[in-house]
Amino acid sequence: MAKDTNYNSNRKGVAVITGASAGLGRACAREFAKKGYDVGLLARGKEGLEGAKREVEEMGRKATYVQVDMADAQGVEEAANKIEQELGEIDVWVNNAMNSVFSPVKEMQPEDYKRVTEVTYLGQVYGTLSALKRMLPRDRGSIVLVGSALAYRGIPLQSAYCGSKHAIQGFYDSLRTELIHDKSNVKVTMVQLPAMNTTQFGFVKTRLPNKPRPMGKIYQPEVAAEVIAYAAEHERREYRVGYPTLKAIIGNKIAPWFADYVLAKNGFKGQQTDEPEDPNRKNNLWEPIPGDHGAHGTFDSQATYSSPQTWLSLHREKVLAGALAVGGLVLGSMLASKRKHDQYD
Repeated sequence: MAKDTNYNSNRKGVAVITGASAGLGRACAREFAKKGYDVGLLARGKEGLEGAKREVEEMGRKATYVQVDMADAQGVEEAANKIEQELGEIDVWVNNAMNSVFSPVKEMQPEDYKRVTEVTYLGQVYGTLSALKRMLPRDRGSIVLVGSALAYRGIPLQSAYCGSKHAIQGFYDSLRTELIHDKSNVKVTMVQLPAMNTTQFGFVKTRLPNKPRPMGKIYQPEVAAEVIAYAAEHERREYRVGYPTLKAIIGNKIAPWFADYVLAKNGFKGQQTDEPEDPNRKNNLWEPIPGDHGAHGTFDSQATYSSPQTWLSLHREKVLAGALAVGGLVLGSMLASKRKHDQYD
């Protein structure tokens, strides 16, 4: 009985994570469990879902999973029902599931665009609709849309993914203004991500000669997971993870023409390793890759767990208060020095 009392006293609510079997979604499942949430896990891969469930339970929280393709709106709705039946009312919904194809536009196929759009964009729409169906009548809840610097700035070789992230940004703008108009207490925010060391680079379909890699500075998925969990509890219009994300968004607003030339020069080689890709390797565009793959990709040696820009963003109120306090002390010291100087004049 004491254990149950302690469990209930530490329980924050129920968080649903889409794309929870691997990569960032897997890191998010652990982060929300650490913060005291029971976790509903949605993805296609059974082994990864079972691994995520086990990790959440090892952290003392409850978990349940549903195998579902986020491109299936009815399947997403049924999954939401099951989670509420098993864990209780959903308090947080994190739209994280994604898919991509690494390929020049001239080599893309119509079905590539359709599939990536259905998973990466419409998957977030369907998840949001299921969350709103439950949250709006209760007038509470938090929805996090997982975006990217690529929601603002498209790059070569990932046109389907960039188009989907741009679409999510537009959908988010519309939804947020409607919730404000309705004076709803349901909160919504969007988290824009940098390049991360996740499993996607070994999963996604590719037509590149060499193995794909994250472009630029690489962050471990735990950095983004911490921000997503924070964003779920602290509404802000947008969170930008990592200095490269901030630079890409602001830089593209100021001089998109310059970004065109830089990416034309560096964007092809910058997204490939020096190791040739197996053209016959399996990909997860249509079916999950069997196995429990965890949160990290193959770039651990190049990835960082820290982001000073992100820390400052999450603690900006404290930083501002500290800066004002220091400024006040400096100003007080200067005034005292001036008064002392005036006494001797």
